[in-house]
Amino acid sequence: MGALNQLEGFGQAVWLDFVDRKFLEAGGLQKLVDEDGLTGVTSNPSIFEKAMGHGDAYDSTLAAYDKEHAGAATIDRYEHLAIQDIKAAADTLKPVYDKLDAKDGYVSLEVSPYISDDTDATIAEAQKLWGMVDRPNLMIKIPGTLAGAPAIAATIAAGINVNVTLLFSLEAYQRVAEAYAMGLEERVKQGQPIDRIASVASFFVSRIDATIDKEIDARIEKGDAEADALKAVRGKVAIANAKMAYQWYLDFLKTDRWQALAAKGAQPQRLLWASTGVKDPAYPDTLYIDTLIGKDTVNTMPPKTMDAFRDHGTAAETITADIDGAKHTLAEAERLGLDLNGVTGKLVEEGVASFVKAFDDLLGAIAKKQPATA
Repeated sequence: MGALNQLEGFGQAVWLDFVDRKFLEAGGLQKLVDEDGLTGVTSNPSIFEKAMGHGDAYDSTLAAYDKEHAGAATIDRYEHLAIQDIKAAADTLKPVYDKLDAKDGYVSLEVSPYISDDTDATIAEAQKLWGMVDRPNLMIKIPGTLAGAPAIAATIAAGINVNVTLLFSLEAYQRVAEAYAMGLEERVKQGQPIDRIASVASFFVSRIDATIDKEIDARIEKGDAEADALKAVRGKVAIANAKMAYQWYLDFLKTDRWQALAAKGAQPQRLLWASTGVKDPAYPDTLYIDTLIGKDTVNTMPPKTMDAFRDHGTAAETITADIDGAKHTLAEAERLGLDLNGVTGKLVEEGVASFVKAFDDLLGAIAKKQPATA
């Protein structure tokens, strides 16, 4: 068994953070399922922008759509393309979903980044996309913003699986974990089943280190008196932050509130490690996989990171290792004034903004691909 396959033995699911028409049609996803034990796929506006905005892989499909839907809005043309890819990926993963009895085998599709601060619009779009894809192994991605939390609860209550995205802080994660429980509780009140409702909480890691390390490097360069202490926490804050989120998750599973839901068949909302591609070449390219392996977790990997772990990754339970060290790292980061709370708040805003820009670029590229008769 390869290193990726071995992760399953430690309770971690391998997902791919990538989707592309040519990749799907060439059987690339099926190969990962067959050979590496892949059980999920995530997409986002940036991924779709790279896939659809460049090259001609989608041109024939778009031309056929335009022929039948003359004058269609750009957003409708985009959704037609995206939903075809999501359906294809969901169908490839359906046997995994069936085999694992709805515990995995999911494909994620994001609501528009334009509505990240609009609860009602997010709920409506989640229901619209759910109906358009019409696959039980779809997860609708909703950002973990303040407006996103009640939308998550309502979407879960409606029986729709949710991938909560853009989580950076423990506080934001706690809020959406409780929103998931609230949605399940509402279903129970309605007399609806909850055993086949699934959710993941996508906790971003590498972006935290990239931001904090930049601050550390700037301070060291200026001759900061705490240079040694700053060096000691460089590249460790994101992992420590993730480990403490997992500790909170373990504690939440023990609560009476969760136990009551579990008794009715509720699935835990797994923590998903996102942004796991290493941005600093000084670090091992498998850093954010090697250090975050454990039960009921998911790691969604860009293709390059997945290739690296397959080649030289080490599978071992690490998410529960050296919790005291993680606490010390976070305490030191606070003492040194690295402002993790401020950084995570800023990263949410930047994450939404980057998806908005990618969506702008994507819709702009699709708009330029006008029908031949136009």
